[in-house]
Amino acid sequence: MLLFPAALSNRTQALAEGFVASLTLGAGQFCTNPGLVIALKGPALDKFIAATAEIIQRSPAQTMLTPGIFSAYESAVNALAENAAARITGIGQASNGPNQCQAHVFLTEAADFLADQHLQAEAFGAAALIVQCGSEAEIRQVTEHLEGQLTTTLHLDDQDLEQARTLLPTLERKAGRLLVNGWPTGVEVCDAMVHGGPFPATSDARTTSVGTAAILRFLRPVCYQDFPDSLLPAALKQANPLQLRRLLDGQREAQRHGE
Repeated sequence: MLLFPAALSNRTQALAEGFVASLTLGAGQFCTNPGLVIALKGPALDKFIAATAEIIQRSPAQTMLTPGIFSAYESAVNALAENAAARITGIGQASNGPNQCQAHVFLTEAADFLADQHLQAEAFGAAALIVQCGSEAEIRQVTEHLEGQLTTTLHLDDQDLEQARTLLPTLERKAGRLLVNGWPTGVEVCDAMVHGGPFPATSDARTTSVGTAAILRFLRPVCYQDFPDSLLPAALKQANPLQLRRLLDGQREAQRHGE
């Protein structure tokens, strides 16, 4: 999630509230959870961090799906807490039962994030890392450094458009779904939806599990060369050249919708 300067200054409280709500939804177990925040260092980000801390401390702990998922979450959070390059800026209410996820927000510097690959490791659950950058150039460095993501969210106002434009070529290579002024948790089932992304977000960046192009995950092209009609699959035997062209055009259209 990228927080651009004008949006961050103009909508600090709303962004903090939306962020915590998305982060803690379902104990943070949505695969599009906003677990990584990138923003420019300064008073606006300081206010966002303070607002986030105040909101998240009211967030109750939530039971995770399995003991194994909870154990992995605890290990990831403890690793961040023990990392000298990261510090806790907000923490949710303590658990009152087994396998309950206590929300955490951490803060690190861009230089430390770039130098330490452990800071990029996912903490599956309601934990997020804020990366504060000293300049626009450092924001570009951080985005170039990212692994493949399912989503990238851009929170921006009109004054931020030029800065966002310079990052788009990189973000298009890094994520399967780009969204503006929204929250990534939740996936609308529609023709144009892409729920996939470059490795390691998914194993094959050309496919999606939601949307019209999802059918391509289960298809593999086969060429029948110089086959007698009697051996061709029924769909090909019954189709004339015009129907075949329409079939191919339909596949291409499905691919375009899924991109």
